[in-house]
Amino acid sequence: MRARRVGPLLLLAVLALAAASSAARLDLDDDDDSGVLDELLAIDEEAERGGLDAAGGGAAEAVRRAQSMVLVLDNDNARRAVEDHAELLLLGYAPWCERSAQLMPRFAEAAAALRAMGSAVAFAKLDGERYPKAAAAVGVRGFPTVLLFVNGTEHAYQGLHTKDAIVTWVRKKTGVPVIRLQSKESAEEFLKKDQTFVIGLFKNFEGAEHEEFVKAATTDNEVQFVETSDTSVAKVLFPGITSVEKFVGLVKSEPEKFEKFDGEFEEKAILRFVELNKFPLITVFTELNSGKVYSSPIKLQVFTFSEAYDFEDLESMVEEIARAFKTKIMFIYVDTAEENLAKPFLTLYGLESEKRPTVTAFDTSNGAKYLMEADINAKNLREFCLSLLDGTLPPYHKSEPVPQEKGLVEKVVGRTFDSSVLESHQNVFLEVHTPWCVDCEAISKNVEKLAKHFNGLDNLKFARIDASVNEHPKLKVNNYPGLFLFLAEDKSKPIKLSKKSSVKDMAKLIKEKLQISDVETVAAPDNVKDDVETVAAPDSVKDEL
Repeated sequence: MRARRVGPLLLLAVLALAAASSAARLDLDDDDDSGVLDELLAIDEEAERGGLDAAGGGAAEAVRRAQSMVLVLDNDNARRAVEDHAELLLLGYAPWCERSAQLMPRFAEAAAALRAMGSAVAFAKLDGERYPKAAAAVGVRGFPTVLLFVNGTEHAYQGLHTKDAIVTWVRKKTGVPVIRLQSKESAEEFLKKDQTFVIGLFKNFEGAEHEEFVKAATTDNEVQFVETSDTSVAKVLFPGITSVEKFVGLVKSEPEKFEKFDGEFEEKAILRFVELNKFPLITVFTELNSGKVYSSPIKLQVFTFSEAYDFEDLESMVEEIARAFKTKIMFIYVDTAEENLAKPFLTLYGLESEKRPTVTAFDTSNGAKYLMEADINAKNLREFCLSLLDGTLPPYHKSEPVPQEKGLVEKVVGRTFDSSVLESHQNVFLEVHTPWCVDCEAISKNVEKLAKHFNGLDNLKFARIDASVNEHPKLKVNNYPGLFLFLAEDKSKPIKLSKKSSVKDMAKLIKEKLQISDVETVAAPDNVKDDVETVAAPDSVKDEL
């Protein structure tokens, strides 16, 4: 889902907090500030419709109320604010930072929600661009940064940039890891929040199992834990509950809503259960949740790339397959209209120009990637996932089309690396290059000179491969260009040459390793000179690719 755009007047209203009091303490009154953000949004929408004059008075009032909630820090009061408040939630931002602008209204929402709950947490903002000294003093090292100080101890927020996620994290860090619900009315009111939460049923809130539940709630930083000792209350939250003594379950705001915990009542087991089940059957990939996707304990991940209208036809089928592999494979949808999200993935496969729906997979434990080349249907997707799960799915490696002609320097692609290099009966001098490599053009000219010089030898050939569009599991090069001599008797240990070697140095090494006499080679023309700096002949350092 797209984040709501922060309009100019709303952003101005939020940033107007920078002109607020520099006092180290908040001047909190008894007003209900839970509607501050709604007012700001309403003012912004009115401004977009052209009603700026009518909105002017409301804007001033909304900003005044927001100022009463959030302390603005600077070089003079930042450190003192941390020392004077037992609990302080701080947003470090920069005016030019887009992610800061997106987070500001979510931070305001969280502040209003926490205050409405009676939280004693104070709230502050710091323009780290304008006040770098203050930023350094309180630990703001990038933008945006959310920090919670509890009695001076710093806790860095790493979660989603949403109101509910921030509120849950703050409550857990300030001593409220579990919300206790003892009436059906309170349970029904809680459900209106439509969030993911863990429900625990424990008689009298006693026993080792309850202690482990509270430990898990305290350790987890993202999911709200709630508890009750009343079975009727528990059934409001989790209708399928059967136990009357003890029960733990996970509730999510999606069709696959209820997950029952069947493990041992131990902290680690409960946390593992939450981590494996907290995502929906299909996770819609966004900038906000990208970090959580990458760090998921579910290491096998299947991605579907398509436009939103194409995915409407695929969603129910993918959901059915996802249900069958729940907790074993994570299923993720990426909208290809969001180029900043989709293109980096598709480029890994050489498919950045692909317009049709595409299914890929990653094993985040080892970096292996896979491509489903069959038609996208339930049968093929199920077989793809089964092979991924049992380890029989062959990894995907990028490759250009197989070239039809062979020149003086043979073009090698991913699909021909085995036949052209590793399985060839000849000695192979291989150049590995990329389009963005600064030195590659000059080195390529030197390789072509060598190829002309040694042309006519049956036991030697020259080849090159573009590593930007071709991959092979045994081709591991980090610095370009890469120059390697694969000797016919042992292709597993190629000799690596320095890219600073001159043409004469490389020719000398080839003659030495292949035991070529001068009479076997065509004499090099007088004008064959090295285009790069001539240095001493390289060590015959052998590196496995």
